[in-house]
Amino acid sequence: MQNAFPWLDLLAVLWFLLLWVGYTLFAKRKARTVSCLSFELRRKRTDWMRQMLTRDNKMADVALISTLERNVSFFASSSMLILAGLLTAIASSDKIALVLLQVMPWLDHTDGLLQFKLLFLGLIYVFTFFQFTWSLRQYGFGGVLIGAAPDGKHLSEAEVQLYANRAAKVIDQAAHSFNYGLRAIYFSLAALAWFINVWLFMLSTVIVLLVMKHREFHSKALKALQEV
Repeated sequence: MQNAFPWLDLLAVLWFLLLWVGYTLFAKRKARTVSCLSFELRRKRTDWMRQMLTRDNKMADVALISTLERNVSFFASSSMLILAGLLTAIASSDKIALVLLQVMPWLDHTDGLLQFKLLFLGLIYVFTFFQFTWSLRQYGFGGVLIGAAPDGKHLSEAEVQLYANRAAKVIDQAAHSFNYGLRAIYFSLAALAWFINVWLFMLSTVIVLLVMKHREFHSKALKALQEV
């Protein structure tokens, strides 16, 4: 099937990229006007920075930034390990094809197509690594802004709001980069279905998109944030 219709695999890749990029742009645009996780968390980060400016002891704020950095660092390290595994798998694609054939005898993988699938997954994890490391750096910038924060008791309300907005924006950008990396991991799970069937790959991409949309715009966590 895949040998006879190689164009179908190309169509599936285009479908995958269209849904991934399309949902990213859709969520980014919606977050500006509709209450969603990104919208609510942006407000909470601004409130956090306002409260931070009025505290004499900012150790709790520094500890929270450090916790966020550790979370991102875990995913960045995991991405590198997965990428290393995929590069090793590309070099052993002939053995992997035999294993897949034993598990799923109906498959008809060529070495070239299997290597392309592994390379495609590898490129996704290169993207995730860059997103996570950029998120990590931006959280570091946020930590610097907390360390350099002036005493809010000696500032006017307008100055407090201005500093809080700018510091929250840096942390918010770090969170966006982290979200982009997580989103790439979610879509990479859909890409795993490509090793079974190209149609299942396309269907899994749609399912992953719907799951993310539900979590971003209709989840219980969002409702809890809205009520706070």
